[in-house]
Amino acid sequence: MPTSKDMTRLWAVALVLVVAVTAGCADTATTAPKVSLTATLVPPVDIKLAWRDRGPTPAGRIVEFANAAAGPYTILGFLPPGQMSYDHRDLIPQTAFYYRVVPYYGPTTAAITRTLPPGDYDDKTQAQDHIWAEPRTVRQPAVAPRSVQGGGAPTDLKATVMNANGIKLTWTDRASDESGYLVEVKPAGSADFRVVQVLEENINSCGVVILPNEKTATYRVRAFVYGPSSNTASQITLA
Repeated sequence: MPTSKDMTRLWAVALVLVVAVTAGCADTATTAPKVSLTATLVPPVDIKLAWRDRGPTPAGRIVEFANAAAGPYTILGFLPPGQMSYDHRDLIPQTAFYYRVVPYYGPTTAAITRTLPPGDYDDKTQAQDHIWAEPRTVRQPAVAPRSVQGGGAPTDLKATVMNANGIKLTWTDRASDESGYLVEVKPAGSADFRVVQVLEENINSCGVVILPNEKTATYRVRAFVYGPSSNTASQITLA
């Protein structure tokens, strides 16, 4: 069962994701889709998504769903660029499901690895996290527009150990037209980074409250923009 720490982190990330992706889709709604999405019902209550992408190779893709064509949409996950399918399983019977896939692009900082000291997460630590972990903007140098080719990469990433279960990240924002920033973490022994926070544009300081498997982990920050959303694909589950 998830701990209170797990639920706090997941709730915060999910809330930002819904707002960020909805805004991103609105920004790209007038651009022709390059991602062709299909949804296939696997009776009775599983749906398999598959897509083709005619655009440039993205940093990753966001898969989202809704129960009405107009939304609101909920994030299912951030997927690596090589993944071209997704299985949505054990769904509510006799219900309509609508899907979109949104590619995102942008460069990252150099990665940095930190090991935290032993110790458990407790209520006192959680109260302290609200002080230093809040996303914020620190004074910035002049910036230049970023591009999907790699301009505007954030630099000077620093990872400061705040306690046995918390890291504070700061970086230099060198983009002027980003949709926001993604904080990505790769626990020791893992093959890939995963997105753990989505931040608004111009943010360059935030905290990460780690999960138990992240005592030693590698961090990086990505300045990103959304690509055009795919078409909407839908299916209705059976009884």
